[in-house]
Amino acid sequence: MLWEETKPEQFVVPDDILDLSFKIDCPKIALDHAEDLSAALHQALPWFGEEDAAGLHLIHGASTGNGWQRPDAGSGEDFIYLSKRRARMQLRVPKERIDDSRELTGQTLQVGEYRIIVGTAETKPLTNIGTIFSRYIRLLPDEAEEDFMQRMLEQLRDMNIQVKKMMCGIGHQFQLQEGLVETVSLMLADLEPQESVRLQQKGLGDDQKRGFGLFIPHKGIKPVGNMEDQSHFSGT
Repeated sequence: MLWEETKPEQFVVPDDILDLSFKIDCPKIALDHAEDLSAALHQALPWFGEEDAAGLHLIHGASTGNGWQRPDAGSGEDFIYLSKRRARMQLRVPKERIDDSRELTGQTLQVGEYRIIVGTAETKPLTNIGTIFSRYIRLLPDEAEEDFMQRMLEQLRDMNIQVKKMMCGIGHQFQLQEGLVETVSLMLADLEPQESVRLQQKGLGDDQKRGFGLFIPHKGIKPVGNMEDQSHFSGT
């Protein structure tokens, strides 16, 4: 008797796009720093604006049990305190741009009225877990929740991603060159490994170089189970 069993091939996360996490020395930074940080990186890395796969993660404060601390827009605080030991600035770049990106080490970036001294960096691979979220997805002017969710569904389907669970959450405002824009967080769950990686690689929208539309891993749905209660659309 011949009895042969084959195991399904395990999906291996490709390393063609990675996160590069820099240590930074910056006691505090403006709460709304998307435009200024993007401009500083464009100046320091001339190729950054031309690299389709490049993006930046906005800088956050000390970690908490539910994510990252960020003052509310109406709290009266217009800056974020940063831990000297834990503060990071992260870029998402193609593998072939890792060495080019490391040229930031030792530079001082002028980000609005604050200065960031950039230290050494380490690479962080993307994840294949099925629950990922983006802190900031740009909304269209006066966009209702139903319209926003439908727009996201269409973009995801165009990327061959079958959406099973999707939830929007907290909203923020940013002052950009074109004016004041609103964003909302978005979480997806039960993604296939290939879908999760594809979405992290491509993001949603076309403004990743100002920190919007990039996805990062989340441990599960329960820790953000109150997202609906805090949703940007809750009061509308």
